[in-house]
Amino acid sequence: MPKRVIAFDLDDTLAITKSPISDRMGELLSGLLEHYDVCIISGGKFEQFKKQVVDRLEAPAHKLNRMHLMPTCGTRYYRYDELAKEWKIQYAEDLSADQKAEILKVVEQSAREVHLWAEKPYGEIIEDRGSQVTYSALGQQAPAEEKYAWAKDNEQEKQVLRQLIAERLPDLEVRLGGTTSVDITRIGIDKAYGMRKLIEALGISKDEILFLGDKLNEGGNDYPVKAMGIDSIAVERWEDTALVLEGILGVTE
Repeated sequence: MPKRVIAFDLDDTLAITKSPISDRMGELLSGLLEHYDVCIISGGKFEQFKKQVVDRLEAPAHKLNRMHLMPTCGTRYYRYDELAKEWKIQYAEDLSADQKAEILKVVEQSAREVHLWAEKPYGEIIEDRGSQVTYSALGQQAPAEEKYAWAKDNEQEKQVLRQLIAERLPDLEVRLGGTTSVDITRIGIDKAYGMRKLIEALGISKDEILFLGDKLNEGGNDYPVKAMGIDSIAVERWEDTALVLEGILGVTE
C-alpha cells in the first residue's frame, strides 16, 4: 500500500542528539512535505522540537499543515494552525502532581543506589516535561560527545536503573529513552500510542505509515512502533536517514 505518512524519531535519526538538524536534512524534510505528511515523535519537549527542527525548516504554512509533532514520546500532539499562525496542542496525557512528586523521589533514590547520579551535571538530571518525567544521566544540556561516550560505557547500568525504577513505580510506564535517558509516563503511553492517535486523526491505516528510528531493537523506545506492525527502517545516525529520504524523493519526483 502506498505510504501517506513518513514518521521519525528525532535524536540520532534526524539530528545529532539535542542539536539542530543540518541544512541537508532541512532541505530533505521540506521536500518530503511536498508529497507526504511528516510526523516526528520523540522524548523531548515541544520547545526542543521547535529548536531542532521547525526553526530550521524553510517551509510555508501550507507545508507546516502537513507536519505532526509528538513530543514526550507521543504523550502530546501538536499541529500547525495556519489561521492563528501558531502550533496548537491537540491532546496532552499529563501526569498528576502526586505522580510527578513520587517519580522525582524514586528516580533520584534509584540513580544514587546504582551510582548513576552525576555530582556535576550539565543542567537538570531529572526534568518534569508535564506528560513525561525524564532522567538524563549527565544532565539535560550535556555535550553530545560526552553522552555518546557515557552510553557506550554504561549501557547495562542504564538498563539496571530502568528496571529498578519500573519495580518501584509499577503503575507507570518506564522506558529507556535517548542516549543517556530514562522516560516515565502514564502506563500504556508510548510511541505506539502516538501512532494510533495519528492514525485516528488522519483516518488512515498503519500500512500507510513508514517509520524511521535508531532504537527499533526490543526494549528501545522506537520498538513499540515496529511491534504494532508499522513498516520501519532502522538507522544509526541522521546521515543514514538522509540517504533513505534521498531515495524516497528520487522515486517520488
